[in-house]
Amino acid sequence: MSVLLIAASPTQPSRSAALLDAVGQRLQARGAHTELLSLRELEPRALLLADTRHPNIAQAVAQVASAQVVVVATPVYKAAYSGVLKVFLDLLVQTALQGKTVLPLATGGSPHHMLALDYALRPVLQSLSAKHILPGIYASDAQITATAQGSYTIGTDIAARLDDAVHTLVTEALRPSATSAAAFAPVPFAQVRCSV
Repeated sequence: MSVLLIAASPTQPSRSAALLDAVGQRLQARGAHTELLSLRELEPRALLLADTRHPNIAQAVAQVASAQVVVVATPVYKAAYSGVLKVFLDLLVQTALQGKTVLPLATGGSPHHMLALDYALRPVLQSLSAKHILPGIYASDAQITATAQGSYTIGTDIAARLDDAVHTLVTEALRPSATSAAAFAPVPFAQVRCSV
């Protein structure tokens, strides 16, 4: 089972990339296979022209198609997700996320942009036919702090929310067959008992 981690920040390193990396590490520790797609590394002209025949873009689209779970991390600018993410999502077919579980992550300068996940990103993910969109995780600059070495440290409150989200992904999205089979085994009609 594969998880595609989509980094939608135009800069590196970034707070949203740190959030995505933290999810990736937690998923790998739980035995999930993860793959990273950094949108900033896609060929810009081909991306802007939605040239899905370009090898770089075709590979990115194929990564989305083959993933069972997609985790998207974006910075929030002017109350919306990043432009590079908008361009990438626009070139995907309408059913690109069909049957997939999606975890949206976002970072922003202040808590004021928190609703961008629900009002800007979630509708687009739904329009791409995502099977299930988990509650998003938003972190402000105060919750992901820069270190002297140029990396980022995730606060304990956000780390706990990431732990919960990864637990949900692993138990509900990555291993549903064993759980579903055990919880909903067929019952022959002869064994059904009614009491009045």
